[in-house]
Amino acid sequence: MNRKAQAIVLFLIGGAVLRAGFTGLYLRYVKAGLRPLLLAAGVVLIAAAVATLWYERPRTADGDPHAEEGDSGHAHREPRVSWLLVLPLFALILVAPPALGSYTAMHTGTALQRPWGFPALPAGDPLPLNVADYAGRAVYDHGHSLEHRRIEVTGFVALDGHGAPYLVRMALNCCAADAQPVKIGLAGRIPPVLQPDTWLQVIGTYTRKRTKDPVGGGTIPYLEVSSSMPVPAPHDPYDESWNG
Repeated sequence: MNRKAQAIVLFLIGGAVLRAGFTGLYLRYVKAGLRPLLLAAGVVLIAAAVATLWYERPRTADGDPHAEEGDSGHAHREPRVSWLLVLPLFALILVAPPALGSYTAMHTGTALQRPWGFPALPAGDPLPLNVADYAGRAVYDHGHSLEHRRIEVTGFVALDGHGAPYLVRMALNCCAADAQPVKIGLAGRIPPVLQPDTWLQVIGTYTRKRTKDPVGGGTIPYLEVSSSMPVPAPHDPYDESWNG
């Protein structure tokens, strides 16, 4: 591509990055804390595109009758197929990809990590906890801080090859490329019909039941469900709490 075409592509990429940053679409790709850097990158790309166009302008508009002729006389026509490189860009602009869900979760081992500690839990009934917090306390604290408490946990549903249900959140370090699942097995009063990727809010109590993840062999704790209800997907589908 010539420089003008490159500038147009840069401008479109910068615009797409800014659109993702301002609309919340960026949460499908990176963690929330990276939004300022993403917006700055979009501004830089647009500025680079404008600077490129401005730099190219004098070469064809400075009044030199030989400038444009000389350029055109020695220019090599780029293959039109190279413009196909722009198609992924338009896909980014026009199509919002779904967040990683049950398929990825059931083909990736649980990424549960030992917490740095177990702070005292606040009062509340039920007590809202994220998937990673419940799983960490259930496995590494042996449920000591969870006993005699009703717990409320929200995640999306994933089913294994035998139809056993799990409640999952994808834990994020930096971006969706490194997202890994943290899983909780569901026991007790489980809805008779569950669809993968449905977001579910469950209320239940700690149980000592555990199982080994067939992918990777990690420990998956269970929650004894007393009630549940479907809920809309959260604005940020990924869980960043496990790494601060």
